[in-house]
Amino acid sequence: MSHIGRAAEPDKRTLRREILAVRGRLPADDVQAASAALARRALDLPELAQAGTVAAYVSVGSEPGTLALLDTLYARGARVLLPALLPDNDLDWGAYAGEGSLARVQHGGKMTLLEPIGERLGPDAVTAADVVLLPGLAVDARGMRLGRGGGSYDRVLARLEDAGARPALVVLLYDSELVERVPAEAHDRPVHAVVTPSGVRRFTGDS
Repeated sequence: MSHIGRAAEPDKRTLRREILAVRGRLPADDVQAASAALARRALDLPELAQAGTVAAYVSVGSEPGTLALLDTLYARGARVLLPALLPDNDLDWGAYAGEGSLARVQHGGKMTLLEPIGERLGPDAVTAADVVLLPGLAVDARGMRLGRGGGSYDRVLARLEDAGARPALVVLLYDSELVERVPAEAHDRPVHAVVTPSGVRRFTGDS
């Protein structure tokens, strides 16, 4: 486990700032190597091997890389759904069909994202996923995830709950982002597994 967050439980904003600063210092070669390792580790997960539909996302900048994983899942015949950010921070979804099916979209003053260019399937499309890959900045010993704070994936998780959908929830992180504890609220839901370049950690007691 990383030392980040061990001495005392920081607030979410502080922890996000610390982790993003570390990510921002990562050399491009390290990001690329981690992406390849993450794809290998994630593809060993039975949940992904057996999934017919995977809701994922396209990593940007120094985020743990997802493109290698997306390409392999698509080549295996899985239906891969990718998000498109809506003006209210909710997510619509579209199908991935290789890197040529992505376009760079600038969302006002927010970051530029790679989004699917095909048909929009609606926010409820995520409820059909067997696995949902959640972006995150950290996960703690309980399986609680720290997101970026935009609230988009809180809506996704609430939508899954409302629909009675029970996909496997998986987060891709760097090794140092497994921490002792992240601040959590009553509505937060633990994830089932975290994949890092060095291995997979599962969380028991998930409901």
